[in-house]
Amino acid sequence: MIIIFDWDGTLCDSIDHIVEAMQGAARATGLPVPLPAAVREIVGLGLPQAISQLFPELSDAEVKQLAASYSKLYVSSDQGPAPMYPGAMETLQGLRDTGLELAVATGKSRRGLDRVLAGLGLERFFDSTRCADETHSKPHPRMLNEIMSERGKAANEVIMVGDTEFDLAMAVNAGVSSIGVSYGVHAVERLQSHGPLAIVDALPELLQLPAIQSLGVESTG
Repeated sequence: MIIIFDWDGTLCDSIDHIVEAMQGAARATGLPVPLPAAVREIVGLGLPQAISQLFPELSDAEVKQLAASYSKLYVSSDQGPAPMYPGAMETLQGLRDTGLELAVATGKSRRGLDRVLAGLGLERFFDSTRCADETHSKPHPRMLNEIMSERGKAANEVIMVGDTEFDLAMAVNAGVSSIGVSYGVHAVERLQSHGPLAIVDALPELLQLPAIQSLGVESTG
């Protein structure tokens, strides 16, 4: 059994950093500075897809220019890895201790995810990771399909955990179950529309969910 996590807004409290970098990139390229709420709406998508949704009038070349500016600002303003949400590491370790595999499916770039995992000392903690720049962006199911193929898992052996409807729609598209978290960027009502098994208000609640506990039993039995 495997639990697949989104990164930004689910495990990592990095949303403000993303908003500031996107606003700075828009300012640097002469575009209208988007409101924080507008940037939060596109967190979780791959960067080109996020920019195209935020600025639908841009050409492909302009999208690339803004993406480069965003990436430069995000890295240059990075004072170290953004903090994990309270209880995140304890929850992840608790899941591993029950015999469950862990993975990440994220809208971050491979370079960005590798940088943050190295900064947190988690390079070898996850059994598999997929990033938007090496496959399809959410909500396309390819990230999950590739992880399942790599780890030899069937759809009924997978739960996706995320804070956006992109995460949960990806789970629906891949035919896997999902769990939402209420503290991220999308409202609970939007998450509920994709039929998650549950929505938790804090990561440690995952360890108490019957759906997760039963997976642990199956994995260690």
